[in-house]
Amino acid sequence: MSRQPETRNQKPETKFTRRALVAALSTSAALLAQTPSLPLPSNGDEELKAVKDTIQQNSQALAKFDLPMSTEPAVHFRA
Repeated sequence: MSRQPETRNQKPETKFTRRALVAALSTSAALLAQTPSLPLPSNGDEELKAVKDTIQQNSQALAKFDLPMSTEPAVHFRA
């Protein structure tokens, strides 16, 4: 009879490429950075106020960053 080699004391080796490691770490960081969305109120006026407040908060957060006028957008819109 042939015996299987003992694997009790051996640790399994997992090899990652640099690209796979960066992708895994960036994905987890992006998931942690997301803020949970609040449920929208059932009343139309309250929903509108909640959306306006969210837009205002996002606008204030973006205003903290200085961008030079020469910065180009990632997408060019054509009519």
